[in-house]
Parts: sequence; structure tokens; C-alpha cells
Amino acid sequence: MKRLTTILFCLMMVISVSAQEQKKFSPEKFQADLEAYITREAHFDQQEAARYFPLLREMQAKQRAIYARMYKKDKPSGDAKCAEAIANYDKANIELKQLDQTYHKKMMKVVPASKVFDAMKAENDFHRNMMKGFQHGFQHGFQQGGRPNGPFNGGGKQWGKRR
Repeated sequence: MKRLTTILFCLMMVISVSAQEQKKFSPEKFQADLEAYITREAHFDQQEAARYFPLLREMQAKQRAIYARMYKKDKPSGDAKCAEAIANYDKANIELKQLDQTYHKKMMKVVPASKVFDAMKAENDFHRNMMKGFQHGFQHGFQQGGRPNGPFNGGGKQWGKRR
């Protein structure tokens, strides 16, 4: 009986470790899934994708740098320092929107505006669906049909409407 218990315990540990390894986040896989989803949803051909995604990755890198500035600090002490931190946060948000605007203009020079719009919608949907999936314990990836994995995949919803 003791041997059976030990074997069952070891088997459960192996299954547990295996399940944990499958749930590790891979930024490379996430980016590849994002690009594949946008390509499908925006109906990019190979040339359009080759022109669009370098701009998107460049914009994302600059956005990450701004986000790092926004969120790396602890709460300052005192109202004056907090007011300054809020002003800096607001400036960074404005900088993010200006960055979006700049890159959207660049993107519209390399692919039609309708496809940039579709790509923006697809990126928004992808991130929203991935967050829903992560909240419910799913790993990123796609099921058949091109929709992100997860209990809710939001297909067919209008952009800008609350879900």
C-alpha cells in the first residue's frame, strides 16, 4: 500500500510539473500569434504584412519604454510629489497617443487605411481575448477557425462596443 501511495504521489507530481511547464508565457509565441491573427483578420497579403509588422513592432517597443517609465515607480511621499507623478503619468499617456497617431500615419502609407483599421481592431480584439483567456487559466494560442483560445472569443462584435 505504501508503495502504491508513493507511485501515485510521484505520478501526480510529474503531471503537475508538466501542466505548469505548458502554462509558461512565451513572448515570441505571443507575438507570432498576434501577427498571424492580424494577418488573417486584416486580410494582409505577404507584401502588406512585410511592410506593416516592422512598423507595429517598432511602435510596440517604444510603447513598452513609455509604459516602463509610467509604472516603475513606487508611490511618492507627500502630496506635491504625488501631484508631480500624476502630471508625469498624464504626459506619458499623451505621449502614447501621439506615438499611436504617428505610427498609424506611417502604417497608412504602406497599406490601405481600411486594412490598418482592420489590423487595429484585430490587435485590440486579440489582446482583449488573450486577457480573458489568461483570467480563466488558458494559455495563448489559437483554436481552429483563427480565434484566440479561451472561454470567450468575442467573434463578430463591433469595435468600440462594450462586451
